[in-house]
Amino acid sequence: MRGDAFTFADAENLLDYFSALGVSHLYLSPILTAAKGSTHGYDVTDPTTVSAELGGPEGFARLSRAARDKGFGLIVDIVPNHVGVEKPRQNPWWWDVLKHGRNSSFHSFFDIDWDLDGGRVVLPVLGSDDDAGDLEVDDSGDEPVLRLGDLVYPIAPGTGDGTGPQVHDRQHYHLVGWRAGICGYRRFFSITSLAGLRQEDRAVFDATHAEVKRWFDEGLVDGIRIDHPDGLSNPAGYLTWLRELTGPDAWIVIEKILAADEPLEPTLPIAGTTGYDAMREIGGVFLDPAGEQALTDLFDSTGVSYRTMPDLARTLKAHAVTDTLHSELARLRRTIVGATGTDHDDLPAAIAALLSRIEVYRSDYRSLSGVLPSALAETASAEPGLAMPLAIIAAALSVSTEAEVRLQQLCGAATAKSMEDCLFYRDARLVSLNEVGAEPRHFGVSVAEFHQRAAVRARMWPTAMVALTTHDTKRGEDVRARIGLLSQVPSLWAELIGKWTLATPPPDAGTGLFLWQNLFGVWPVDGAITDNLRQRIHAYAEKAIREAAVHTTWNDPEDDFETAVHAWLDGVLDGPVAAEMTSLVARLDLHARSDALGQKLLALTVPGVPDIYQGTELWEDSLVDPDNRRPVDYTARRDALSAMRHPKLRVVAAALALRRDRPTTFSEGSYTPMLADGAAAGHLVAFRRGGEVLTAVTRHSVRLSETGWGNTSLALPPGQWADRISGARHSGRVQTAELFTELPVALLERTDD
Repeated sequence: MRGDAFTFADAENLLDYFSALGVSHLYLSPILTAAKGSTHGYDVTDPTTVSAELGGPEGFARLSRAARDKGFGLIVDIVPNHVGVEKPRQNPWWWDVLKHGRNSSFHSFFDIDWDLDGGRVVLPVLGSDDDAGDLEVDDSGDEPVLRLGDLVYPIAPGTGDGTGPQVHDRQHYHLVGWRAGICGYRRFFSITSLAGLRQEDRAVFDATHAEVKRWFDEGLVDGIRIDHPDGLSNPAGYLTWLRELTGPDAWIVIEKILAADEPLEPTLPIAGTTGYDAMREIGGVFLDPAGEQALTDLFDSTGVSYRTMPDLARTLKAHAVTDTLHSELARLRRTIVGATGTDHDDLPAAIAALLSRIEVYRSDYRSLSGVLPSALAETASAEPGLAMPLAIIAAALSVSTEAEVRLQQLCGAATAKSMEDCLFYRDARLVSLNEVGAEPRHFGVSVAEFHQRAAVRARMWPTAMVALTTHDTKRGEDVRARIGLLSQVPSLWAELIGKWTLATPPPDAGTGLFLWQNLFGVWPVDGAITDNLRQRIHAYAEKAIREAAVHTTWNDPEDDFETAVHAWLDGVLDGPVAAEMTSLVARLDLHARSDALGQKLLALTVPGVPDIYQGTELWEDSLVDPDNRRPVDYTARRDALSAMRHPKLRVVAAALALRRDRPTTFSEGSYTPMLADGAAAGHLVAFRRGGEVLTAVTRHSVRLSETGWGNTSLALPPGQWADRISGARHSGRVQTAELFTELPVALLERTDD
């Protein structure tokens, strides 16, 4: 939802298309009032009102009524962890706190460190501390304010006399330079413009969820998606209150990023996660493990051994704790010292070392009770000199809830900043693995693991969300599918990279290997590089190299290196390598689309509720945000739906129609793996849902194209079966070559009684 591109009215005008496509619910990104001009809505400035830019409460009510009339439900994304404070005047609660300090009715709403600066809120918004000397009092408006360029802050009553710096010294806030690494409130990760809320306070919960409660009381919505619950003080307690507010039937899913071996806490009163775990499994099953060594060797040829990645991950996480999140670390240290009465010079180092050995976002869920003790043991063993500060940490955790909470919140923030926002831009072995909820060192998912995890989800979380693309994914689903194909042709890829690197040398070997894969992922089959695509590639590259923080960073851009990268990209796009890249993409296109169709059908039929991110019913080439939040061409999608020739759209429409016809099969039906017989059996992934639906997809199609299916066959359960995509009919034992005559996927429905 975007005020400049996609409002409630725009969604309402597309209801007929969505209905014809077969979806059951519209799933809206945040709709509460956000920062003016926001293109995503996660920077909410007023959680008590529906965004006027989107159409306000009246527009939302109209959309809800129109959706109900056509048989749709509504799911809405909400953001409980933080609010936007970049422009304080746009956030009435934040403005009031800055104006009145602890006398504000909202001072307890925010997780403010009131002890940091004598009761003043430290705001790291200046270029340097010296800039405070240029503040001016502006009394031209409704109330006097302090102004410095675009920065506008309130003046407490009775404190407005004198120069700007003199008035600033009397305020309940203290403007400081952002480079000092000091912040007076908990942020969303390290984003200063997003201030954390204290949802553990029932008054704060009630105030921030009054509008959400109205939606459920008036029957406007059916469910909600919870953004980043791990940032809260007590996620389980928050979700308990939320369940009470929404009622027992509301569908609640949480943006919980699970490690590969991390279970979702079974006692949470939710339907499950938003599906990053399922996304890892679905994409992973198409990767060919035979390509791992060759791609590892290619990465090693850049001068960095892939064996060092686990050490690098720990180093980056420790650095995130001590540097990026220095302010949060200092607050935690004071909490620990206050709880134990003991300080130690190595306490910050011990906290960083400890958190670097925790591989989950937070470990205080009941099912993860063994994680923290194990991390303490590993840290003490690896760094015996930290034994005393580790003991102080443990003592504080045993007596102080605040110490435990702040440790867990710091752990989650450090994990995000070090893994998603840094390591994932350095690990260039196979970048389709560098995804939210994935772990690059785990090279793919076996068929056995895939089936087991799906069966567990069917038993424990049958209505969890299943995702392939989101507003947070590093690459869209079809881009990941194409890049993942490199696991099937690693020797060819390594040969071409060697050739291309000689023809058009990148400024840095690791950066080049990383960007080569992304170029391959979005390269058009016809080789036509439009101005728009060129701009998108350059914008992505700039973000990627700054996130990697090897040669340049967001805070300190290295102009020479960035200029060299952009020049290299233009050299690739315009030079002799372009024709060879086009040739490679064309050569592998059918295989990439085979994987894209396969993962799409799996996502639509495995246990869980599939989320079809905007526009992904057709081929898509999105990269990381903001690229994946571009407006969607729905005219093209209407035309494609009418023609019903696009293979991906055919898969989506057929699966959604079958889900609509057999809802119980997908919401309650069992999951049964189906195993093929024959030499090519490993190229098939198949399973049955209940007794009426059977999904079958092709994998590792490059190698399969060399050998063929041969005598490989699949024994269907008794009865007559029809493919909802192609219309073909089958029974008994069917040859896989016959099953996939038209497309590399099949969706069979039992048609006899």
